[in-house]
Amino acid sequence: MDEIKKPIYVTQPDLPDLQEFIPYLEKIWKNKILTNNGPFHQQLEKEMAGFLDVPYISLFANGTLALVTALQVLGITGEVITTPYSFVATSHSLLWNNIKPVFVDIEPEFCNLDSKKIEAAITSKTTAILPVHVYGNPCKVEHINKIAKNYGLKVIYDAAHAFGVKYKGQSICKFGDLSVLSFHATKVFNTMEGGAVVCHDAATKKQIDYLKNFGFVGETKVVAPGINSKMNEMQAALGLLQLKKHNLNIEKRSTLAQTYRKELQKIKGISFLPEPYNTKSNFAYFPIFVDKNKFGMSRDELYEKLKQNGIYGRRYFYPLISELTNYKKLNSADPANLQVAKRVAEQVICLPIYPGLNKKEIKKIAGILNK
Repeated sequence: MDEIKKPIYVTQPDLPDLQEFIPYLEKIWKNKILTNNGPFHQQLEKEMAGFLDVPYISLFANGTLALVTALQVLGITGEVITTPYSFVATSHSLLWNNIKPVFVDIEPEFCNLDSKKIEAAITSKTTAILPVHVYGNPCKVEHINKIAKNYGLKVIYDAAHAFGVKYKGQSICKFGDLSVLSFHATKVFNTMEGGAVVCHDAATKKQIDYLKNFGFVGETKVVAPGINSKMNEMQAALGLLQLKKHNLNIEKRSTLAQTYRKELQKIKGISFLPEPYNTKSNFAYFPIFVDKNKFGMSRDELYEKLKQNGIYGRRYFYPLISELTNYKKLNSADPANLQVAKRVAEQVICLPIYPGLNKKEIKKIAGILNK
């Protein structure tokens, strides 16, 4: 096996040719509009709504601010049922809104919030459900919707991983009351930093736009204690260029994911998620799960062995949010009630996947696993 000569990280941002970006910068320099709903911001909102086939979208400086604002606009209070298996921003957004997270275990098939366990966690204080489309694989949206209707709850989907994903021919962002996207540099679609809230009606879109701009309506009237979370013109300009090549990038990711499946399928003790059904995937991540007894090495030992060979995977998501200092004292953080999430968190490594990766590099990674 050839020695890997350069580090391979879990992801690498895909960027347009710099020469393509320069004309956009020149326009920004010429019109002197850097933020505050500038022309590129308006154009990206319009084009992205069409690209994703959603009615309304509001752009943000990042996905975390979008999550915080989504909870604000729906007036969520009390308790919110969510997953312990996610990036910390999911639960942090609840704490920032003085909301108590209630953790429910995940299902093993796709690592999403187990919809069969939601009802048992509902109390008189529950006002919403905050599931995550983990790795871009859709949650059990029909079942979650049914539960929410039965109990009068709101549903906000953390769709940070799910840009462009379709379920049964529809954008995954059409489900729930709101969906929140992230355009961080690590995501399949990036604007360096960025995010968005997808909603279903003009009135909600207007309220979101007020909240992300200090609550201003016009020049002097303030209708809410909003914050400053607007996407700037450089982010929006990059986003316009990124949209043009997104479908091609997803095709590349699909090819890489299939190569991984082929190369890893016969390794004992290494498993990966099934391909999601009724879904047009974005192949955002390629997680593997290490069974120590069958593989002969623990997840962490393999993680270190890969690093020694210049392969920098990530343990997404480890540790569980419920094990972190701000959350572990919650009753719902009891490991006894989160056994699937705990097992998955102790077995997972996300392997490198991004458009600039090639099949030869994947075969080198697979070779290390085989060795």
